[in-house]
Amino acid sequence: MIWKQTPSLEAMNAFSKNTMVDHIGIEFTEIGDDYIKARMPVDHRTVQPMRILHGGASVALAETIGSVASTFCIEDLNKQTAVGVEINANHLKSAKSGFVYGTARPIKIGRKLHIWNIEIKNEDAKLICVSRLTIAIIDITP
Repeated sequence: MIWKQTPSLEAMNAFSKNTMVDHIGIEFTEIGDDYIKARMPVDHRTVQPMRILHGGASVALAETIGSVASTFCIEDLNKQTAVGVEINANHLKSAKSGFVYGTARPIKIGRKLHIWNIEIKNEDAKLICVSRLTIAIIDITP
């Protein structure tokens, strides 16, 4: 198991209240030994004018899952925090309705750098987006 903190779906979803994560409907759904999953609706909040999933919404889902995963890999949250440094996304297929499901798995968990691979799939388990997120672990200054 990669987690230094004990992840909890209830805590992750509660922490997201009154944020963009909550506003666009992202919900954490599963925690494994080395992954976190979340889902996001494809609806009026997440589609572009052509009524397909907005690429920016996919990126928001990817960064949300990866950032939260990194937070649970930090030894002491009173001394360090996770911040996004770079994200990329390849949009492979469109989604028009229902939910999309993202899964973040680590590529590297270092002391100062975390790299995550996030796959987003539609309800038919077809890959619609693949993203890579780089997170810096920084010291919190008093």
